[in-house]
Amino acid sequence: MKRIVIDARILVTGIGTYTFNLIASLQGKADGFTIRALTWAKDAERMHPLCDEVRVVDARIYTIREQFEIPWAARGADLLHVPHYNAPLLYRGKLLVTIHDLIHIMDATFRRTVASCVYARPMFNLVARKADHIVTVSEFTRNQIVELLGIAPAKITVIHLGVSPHFCPQDHQEAVARVSAALGLNRPYLLFIGNLMPHKNLKTLIRAFALLRARKALEQELLIVGDSRRWKNRFLSEPHKQGVAGVVRFVPHVSYEMLPWVYGAADLFVLPSRIEGFGLPILEAMACGTPVVCSRAASLPEVAGEAAEYFEPSSVEDLAAAIERVLNSTERQAELRHKGLARVKQFSWDECARRHGEVYRSLL
Repeated sequence: MKRIVIDARILVTGIGTYTFNLIASLQGKADGFTIRALTWAKDAERMHPLCDEVRVVDARIYTIREQFEIPWAARGADLLHVPHYNAPLLYRGKLLVTIHDLIHIMDATFRRTVASCVYARPMFNLVARKADHIVTVSEFTRNQIVELLGIAPAKITVIHLGVSPHFCPQDHQEAVARVSAALGLNRPYLLFIGNLMPHKNLKTLIRAFALLRARKALEQELLIVGDSRRWKNRFLSEPHKQGVAGVVRFVPHVSYEMLPWVYGAADLFVLPSRIEGFGLPILEAMACGTPVVCSRAASLPEVAGEAAEYFEPSSVEDLAAAIERVLNSTERQAELRHKGLARVKQFSWDECARRHGEVYRSLL
């Protein structure tokens, strides 16, 4: 029986969603191998039912300490799978790395930072070459890895993410009532969910929203769900600058149980990102029956297909026009709901796990 070790210390953000659902979905599909998860002490109890073995590794992400502790905790493994580019360079066994995106070296805001120059860029190059194989989540990111890191295409496998059955259509009126009770939001709203980082392009969204409010073209508020210790202040001040502070709500966190209701109560979900490795909230919104407007950038058309209204991410006017087109047409809203619910059927965590199993076996 072969032993696969998965670094499961990141269980938040998109990487965490991927890692948790991959391990959970591998149950019953791990024919010929066992799974050992490496996780922080606070998450050990959560991970125990999902895999054969759990080892606690409390080393923080992006530290020298993890470079030593992960190889030690993975001793005896036939394959180590690290779901991020922070893989241990000292590890001597077979190594599979998942690279979700190259945002830290591609986005203009990040690539000028000390962290990008000193850590991200060297690590991407070193890890991509050290890994026996690379999994990525979109053809867009695969092409970027080939072009920017000089990795042979044959060394990279694209495996799309899935969407959990937890995200499904909700009764709209019940969703509105639940969101009102939980968040105190009593008007219709447009929705953004994601971390508050520069590449999410939130200033463009807030400015497009302010433009539509100034034209009296919409009555909805804007709900922004997400947080970032480093970057959020640059976005918190933007509604004041645009004169819409009273109708833009920032909510740092919504529970997993509450998320489908937050999606389901929204009139529209908007993802204005300049770059994304995948764009999982698009699928979650579609699965809840919410019409989606997203930028025509990076991996987003690959994920959304024909089930979204698109706009150019650099244009406030184009985003405002896209929102207005959907809100002013009940037919377009119904079309996007129908196409979105059909689109998400192409993405499942079971299929994601099955494809990973194929990669594991090919490496073993």
